[in-house]
Amino acid sequence: MQVRVGSARGAVVAAVALATMLGGCAKPADGDGKNASSASPTAGGEGADGTAAAGGGSIGAAGSDCELPVRFDIARDWKAKAIDAQAELSKTSRGSDGDLSGSLADAFLRQGPVTAACEIDAKPAGHIGFLRVWTGKAGKADAGSVLREFVAAEDDVSKEKYRSFRTGGGLTGVEVEYLSTSKLLDETKKETALAVGTPHGPVVLHLGGMDTEEHEAMRPAYELAKRTLELS
Repeated sequence: MQVRVGSARGAVVAAVALATMLGGCAKPADGDGKNASSASPTAGGEGADGTAAAGGGSIGAAGSDCELPVRFDIARDWKAKAIDAQAELSKTSRGSDGDLSGSLADAFLRQGPVTAACEIDAKPAGHIGFLRVWTGKAGKADAGSVLREFVAAEDDVSKEKYRSFRTGGGLTGVEVEYLSTSKLLDETKKETALAVGTPHGPVVLHLGGMDTEEHEAMRPAYELAKRTLELS
């Protein structure tokens, strides 16, 4: 199939814009990076090495930076931003290269049975990566099935380790640690995700990072979110 140069260029621009919104690995920005969440700082969650993340407010409730079926604390200086996936998909579908850029947008904004809803940027806190929230439609699928579909939708995944957990807010869910290999960069890195069910549908929290070192450095922020996770 032939693709016009102009259309391909437009699709690449759209992909770059979406990649920037959903996780471009840029150098951390300088500045105080104050988080806009309204809640006061709370106790931190600990990572695998016992390091704790200082709380910087919560998101998920009505009026917060991201309104979600769940709410949880985010680490100090991490910046939350809501993602309107439907609006982004609609915008790309109206372009002159709608089919191509729409497919790229769909690849960035959907993964398995869930759609991107919020990203919490670690760059203001000095790290390169995001904690992302994905949501799905209400149905009969349990958290474990949703999480397995989410991971299966990612290319070149290996060494998945699943386990059940319970949050401090009384929710039960399933968590996974796995390795993800990039064909483009020829690099393998660690990733972590969890899924819980809610009356409004499943929610997946995913922690990536530029590499395994950054992933581990950001792990306390993920553990803080996991520990404080509860229904909105």
